[in-house]
Amino acid sequence: MKFPFHLFRDVPTYNFIGYRKAGFAVTFLGVIATFVSLAVYGLNFGIDFSGGVVIEARTEHVADVPKMRTLLQTPETQNASIQSVGQDGKQVMIRLKPEGNANQNQVAQSVRTVLDQGYGESVEYLKVDYVGPQVGDELIRGSFMALSLAMLAMMVYLWFRFEWQYGVGGILALLHDAILTVGFYSVTQIEFNLTSVAAVLTVIGYSINDSVVIYDRVRENLRKFKVKSVADVLNLSVNETLARTFLTGGTVLMALLGLFVFGGEVLYGFSAAMIFGVVVGTYSSIYVSSTVLVYLNLRRSELSPQHA
Repeated sequence: MKFPFHLFRDVPTYNFIGYRKAGFAVTFLGVIATFVSLAVYGLNFGIDFSGGVVIEARTEHVADVPKMRTLLQTPETQNASIQSVGQDGKQVMIRLKPEGNANQNQVAQSVRTVLDQGYGESVEYLKVDYVGPQVGDELIRGSFMALSLAMLAMMVYLWFRFEWQYGVGGILALLHDAILTVGFYSVTQIEFNLTSVAAVLTVIGYSINDSVVIYDRVRENLRKFKVKSVADVLNLSVNETLARTFLTGGTVLMALLGLFVFGGEVLYGFSAAMIFGVVVGTYSSIYVSSTVLVYLNLRRSELSPQHA
């Protein structure tokens, strides 16, 4: 016997578009808060961007990472980030950002000295890498270019797939999601590194997917309901896709919660930002990309045969 699951027995009738001004106010405040946080606190750049030292080490037995963290609570090495890598648990990666004008060679030597003297067994140092500030600057520029090109490509896709109004709504939602996700890193001071850039790109990809689903329904309903206003059609379309939005977002959040709880330090920043981004992306697909169409003079006459 089959038991079909229905999130909503009937299509809900929530007046999302009716509260669009409140939604715009929340959006505006969120963006302003992000810029204020960036101006006051900035981003806690990881060594990928700010430069630093990466040490790969191997122990005789399974590495005692908590003990290593305790040992490295010295003035020279207190900001060390340690993670276990490899399947046998004997290999660790230690990342450090030198404080002030500290020499990277001296910092690396301090780590080796502390572990050799206090760990209790021999430690083999497989590799020591130094990331300079110039490399970090290049990565920042490359990351910004990657985000910009991704958003531009999505806007062009929406423009050709639908009409130019949808492209504008979509890019505004993407900018909103990217800005607020970066703001999340600024407010929480979670380390911002290349994994964080991947999180931002994933968030905007999720957001645009949600917006496209609503846009498809909007286009269908504009043809179906000839006398409804654009605002009413948008409201109906959001409500008709609401169950799909909740189910998709819910399954993604369950996976991310698993990563957040059990992923350890390596995936903590990525999963936390993704959880925030899924919530923000769902919000923007309703209160940014959809509601902005009310003000862009979207008309049924613009639905040309090529978009049928």
